[in-house]
Amino acid sequence: MSRLGMNPGRGKASAYRPARVTAAVLVHIPHFSGYFEGRFPVLIACLTSLVENTAVPLDLLVFDNGSCTEVHEYLREQQRRGVIQLQLHSGRNLGKAGALRLIFGAAPGELVAYCDDDFYFFPGWLEAQLEILDTFPNVGMVSGYAIPSLFARERMSAALEFGRSQGAELKGGKFIPEEWIRDWALSTGRRPKQEIEAAAAMEEFIIEYKGLSAFAAANHDQFLAPKQVIQQCITAEWSGQLMGGMLELDEAVNRAGYLRLSTRLRTAQHLGNRLSEELAAGLPAKIGVANTPRPERGGSPRWWKRFLGWRPVRGFLLGLYSRLFHLINPE
Repeated sequence: MSRLGMNPGRGKASAYRPARVTAAVLVHIPHFSGYFEGRFPVLIACLTSLVENTAVPLDLLVFDNGSCTEVHEYLREQQRRGVIQLQLHSGRNLGKAGALRLIFGAAPGELVAYCDDDFYFFPGWLEAQLEILDTFPNVGMVSGYAIPSLFARERMSAALEFGRSQGAELKGGKFIPEEWIRDWALSTGRRPKQEIEAAAAMEEFIIEYKGLSAFAAANHDQFLAPKQVIQQCITAEWSGQLMGGMLELDEAVNRAGYLRLSTRLRTAQHLGNRLSEELAAGLPAKIGVANTPRPERGGSPRWWKRFLGWRPVRGFLLGLYSRLFHLINPE
């Protein structure tokens, strides 16, 4: 007899009903050396602020895109605690565009609030972004902050056209505070003074519609979007590239006639690969309180990969990589 009994789920229904919004975080921390030395506290800040500063019901989905064992275990613990509702895990880095295709295919909500794992969310962030999406017509993406370089014509022409239509008002000028530009420069390894000077020559646009004002640009690292819009616009080609493809996504959303907008108040802030004193000082709460654990990675069938994965050798190589990283990138 090949079968014993009946599946207890037969004839029953799940009580789960997806929230309208799925918050999706893409995580990639392969080790804790060099560029990734300070990334674990940043991840903690991202997930903690997202959950604690959100009053709107949502499902939290995390895509672990080839992270190290310690990060994987941390995410599993957050799921056991009920902080994370849905988790996808890849044993290797699929690249950002590839991960986005899987995330937007798996998200159960009609809307997806996506972010890279290096953002801090302020109280009311989701409510503010939802207000824009629910007020403006044909919205494709809504972000929680804007910087002058986002106002490229090939990525906002649909928004500008709408801003000139009846019932809407388009204004050009300088509206973004220097503080936002400075913080973005610090979090991306740029020089604040140079970025502020360069921004002075860039024109920014805001759109007012039904009493609500929004920037006429969006950011592909943090945005709220209807799931079907991103599925329609993201490339179907599996390029294999770890980075890239995001500007193409921005342009595809714009070409399809969808508006790409951002909140007038900063509701999300990019942190970068470490919690610098300058950025942490401007945040409303102490974040990144966990100590970064030491990495442990499993071996590999090939002898040379097993040798490189041997803890003394791996520790030496990661230490050398970290020293070279700081030598090439001085403070």
